[in-house]
Amino acid sequence: MNQLIISDYGVFLGKHSERLVIKYKDKERKDEEHALMNLNHIIVSSDGVTLSSDLVAECTQRGIEISFLSFSGKPYAKLVSPALTATVITRREQIAAYNDRRGIFLACAFAQGKVRNQNNVLRYFAKSRKNPHPSLYASLQETVARIQELETEFKDISGEQIDEVRPTILNIEGRAAALYWDAIKLLLNEKADFEKRKHQGADDPVNAAFNYGYGILYSQIWSALTLAGLEPFAGFLHVDRPGKPSLVLDFIEEFRQPVVDRTLIAMLSKRFAIKSESKTQQQDNGQFRLHADTRRELAEKILGRLEDEEKFDGKQRKLRQIIHLQAQHLAMALRNEREYTPFVCSW
Repeated sequence: MNQLIISDYGVFLGKHSERLVIKYKDKERKDEEHALMNLNHIIVSSDGVTLSSDLVAECTQRGIEISFLSFSGKPYAKLVSPALTATVITRREQIAAYNDRRGIFLACAFAQGKVRNQNNVLRYFAKSRKNPHPSLYASLQETVARIQELETEFKDISGEQIDEVRPTILNIEGRAAALYWDAIKLLLNEKADFEKRKHQGADDPVNAAFNYGYGILYSQIWSALTLAGLEPFAGFLHVDRPGKPSLVLDFIEEFRQPVVDRTLIAMLSKRFAIKSESKTQQQDNGQFRLHADTRRELAEKILGRLEDEEKFDGKQRKLRQIIHLQAQHLAMALRNEREYTPFVCSW
């Protein structure tokens, strides 16, 4: 099953028989057709794209999701069949878990998985620097040790309800993240201009690329949670707010590093050029706007990374499959059918 990325301005998406038709505004590009039976996700990451109602109807019938991302990678809409949100028992348990110890356990698991994967990404890049860059290797190893020490603090967290302990969890997570991104700055120092991590409104190419990559992953996470019968807006680690998909933000934490960070750091280490749109297209209050070619290449690399295999539950599985299995495990944990264990990547 494939995912289709639309990153060109003014594209028309329609349906002919059992095929998706792409018509480009740029007449120098040839129109394309793709068999709908081979698609499971369409990602639209450009302005001016139009879709026919026939295509939307066919996609919902076939279970093909259509996600819309801003130029910075922030998802702003998703088209799915309403039948996918019909699970009731799992959602009742999910809401109930907020007020008991399950919520604390899961919030700690998401945060601990994130911290462990940050360390494993640093270990992954450190091992190739040991001989050619011994001082960098030593610095990375020192950071790994400090993050490991921070991780031990999770075991001391206790309480009856997540609101009691959330500040403590976020404090540990935040200190680990500060160490991690300082180490990433060292890794990228000779290859890319990166000072510090910026989330919203990134005005530099590297942070814009990270944000866009997370947006691609965000869509995958949302899909997996929905298919597992979970409520994307009812999380534990992230505070509830109208329109904020808290569970998506919770669940993505243990996958950011192995999927996006590892991919983008490897690309930048090989001097991947992040291109911007022309000045006439630069908008949005000074934010760095990635060129369509850059958005396309980033999406292809990240989606390609999802096809790589990692060990999970004693077997080698594709990362895409692991995300869906973890979402199912989360639903089972909420129903008290199993314990939830965060996914930790290899290094």
